[in-house]
Amino acid sequence: MRNHSDDRMPRAGNPLLGPWVGPAGGVPPFDRVRVADFKPALEAAILENLAEIDQIARNPAAPDFENTIAALERSGRTFNRVSAIYGVWSTTMSTAEFQAVERDMQPKLAALSDKIHQNVPLFARIAAVYRDMSNLSPVQQRLCWFYHTNFVRAGAKLDAPAKRRVAEINERLATLFANFSQNLLADEAGYVLYLKNENDLAGLPEPLRAAARSAATARGHAGEWAILNTRSSMDPFLTYAGRRDLREKVWRAYYSRGDNGNAYDNKKIITEILALRAQRAKLLGYPTHAHWRVADSMAKTPEAAMSLMMQVWPAAVAREHEEVADMQAIADREHAGIQIAAWDYRYYAEKVRRKKYALDMNEVKPYLQLEKLREGMFWAAGQLYGFTFAQVFDLPTANPDVRVWEVKIAAKAHVGFWYFDPYARSGKNSGAWMSEYRGQHNLDGRISPIVSNNTNFVKDESGDPLLISWDDAVTLFHEFGHALHGLSSDVAYPSLAGTNVVRDFVEFPSQLHENWLSTPEVLSRFAVHYQTGQPIPPALVAKIKNASTFNQGFATVEYLASALVDMKLHLAGEHAIDVDEFERTILDSLGMPPEVVMRHRTPQFAHIFSSDAYSAGYYSYLWAEVLDHDAFEAFIEAGGPYDEGVAKRLHDDIMAVGNSVDPAQAYRNFRGSDPKIDGLLRARGFAGSGQF
Repeated sequence: MRNHSDDRMPRAGNPLLGPWVGPAGGVPPFDRVRVADFKPALEAAILENLAEIDQIARNPAAPDFENTIAALERSGRTFNRVSAIYGVWSTTMSTAEFQAVERDMQPKLAALSDKIHQNVPLFARIAAVYRDMSNLSPVQQRLCWFYHTNFVRAGAKLDAPAKRRVAEINERLATLFANFSQNLLADEAGYVLYLKNENDLAGLPEPLRAAARSAATARGHAGEWAILNTRSSMDPFLTYAGRRDLREKVWRAYYSRGDNGNAYDNKKIITEILALRAQRAKLLGYPTHAHWRVADSMAKTPEAAMSLMMQVWPAAVAREHEEVADMQAIADREHAGIQIAAWDYRYYAEKVRRKKYALDMNEVKPYLQLEKLREGMFWAAGQLYGFTFAQVFDLPTANPDVRVWEVKIAAKAHVGFWYFDPYARSGKNSGAWMSEYRGQHNLDGRISPIVSNNTNFVKDESGDPLLISWDDAVTLFHEFGHALHGLSSDVAYPSLAGTNVVRDFVEFPSQLHENWLSTPEVLSRFAVHYQTGQPIPPALVAKIKNASTFNQGFATVEYLASALVDMKLHLAGEHAIDVDEFERTILDSLGMPPEVVMRHRTPQFAHIFSSDAYSAGYYSYLWAEVLDHDAFEAFIEAGGPYDEGVAKRLHDDIMAVGNSVDPAQAYRNFRGSDPKIDGLLRARGFAGSGQF
């Protein structure tokens, strides 16, 4: 038995366990955190959370909304603070020392969730409140539904042996998820292509050369150029590198991550994850993991998600064939003596773009300064929502490259803080994402949100402005859309606030906000030449617009291939799966073009194997894109992308309500009708229309 002094010991000197201090309700104490703090802090926070849950479950008073549901909303605050900072280290500061902590703690964190969801007296109280909600407000009723649904989906109604098995599965999955992520990170960090002479750089524009030179110098290879094994390094190299042999080398390294038969190979991990997910789904009363995951989404069934994807797939493949024909024609005219392969696609696509649309993206890049585009995001957010952003310099950050802005409404009332972590570094996950350090809620007075955007641009130490590609600029606006979703939240209860929405709705605000990048208002003010300061010429903007449907066959096929394989993997049930063979068989059955590879091959598909988050849910980007294009057309119909009336409806009916309103109803409240697929098809340049 532990005495009281033992319970207090982990708190002594541990910065993770105390309330956050500082402005606006406090901020994360990043400057005082050591890796050694995480394990004792998490263990203490878990014990505290379980004690809070036990107190709610054993309350002798009859269950009601306040003493059960609202009490649950108030529980776990210490745990949430510790988990938020733990998540920052996991995704952006993942050293070998931290990974050891992560391997130890992930199963314990999974066990906490199961102990809460499998607490019999607690679920009895939730069920009692859920049975009689007649005296509750609509938002309170939705919160009761949310808790009851989540507990049932997690196994609250199972018998004791089944609950134990579900808990065992969840703990094992937590370990496998951590192993998968760490393997992928090791494969990304462990392979760098160093180029040693100017001939290797043929075709690469100067900004890419400068970034590669900086990356090599940072890794102790001064005088060389480093091509990292990340998308932000691979993609532009494959687009511009004239050396076909080097393009193939970079392509093979990137798309074989997690699939090299070495200590970091992920295939056995994936096979076990799939088997455990299938077994858990059966225990929970679902035919497959896909049915379990999709049941509480907008799609409701895997069949509905598959139907949407298969409406788009044939048109995407047909367009891809046309794109390859255009590329092959150029290669033949140049007497290249090749048949277009996957490592040629981006390179020859760029040649087609120049020929067909007179658009060279190298002409565009000098106008795409990272910091000016960040200012453009701020400006657009001000026009749409009245937000202003002021950089603050005295708040602690996890890394010196991270900067912080205070967000206000109409330059007066505090809204929240936005943290920006733009550069690639060792121990940081590749890609781009949004994180929420603290969610908004109004349960006991307003708690303001703290959000971050994270990208992986290669830092240029030359002192020149960092230039990014058009695709990276789109990604920047996409992730900022997630941040705006969190910042706009105005919901009473934490569980329903901000981005806590169903998976196939969460990408809607982010994809919608991509549209404001290409508006003349943003481009004329913020797409300015890094040397002359002149705005991007209208003729060049017109070329970008004319080419907006260019290469959509490739983009759609590589995405849909991943989404379809994800869904079919999780519809396969308990059959043992050979990962590479399954991937090959499914792609062959779909008629996958040989010149395109899945955007995320199975052994590196972190969306679906580093957690359950996007498993059987990668389709959600397409689902949300239907909403996105239909919604943006509401602005166009009203007269323009900054129409005040439509922007107010977007804020009030979508951005501010979180999950306090059913997402389908929230969309109808905004648009006045259900979405149509036609806008998506038009935006991608595909013929036809369809049902959604």
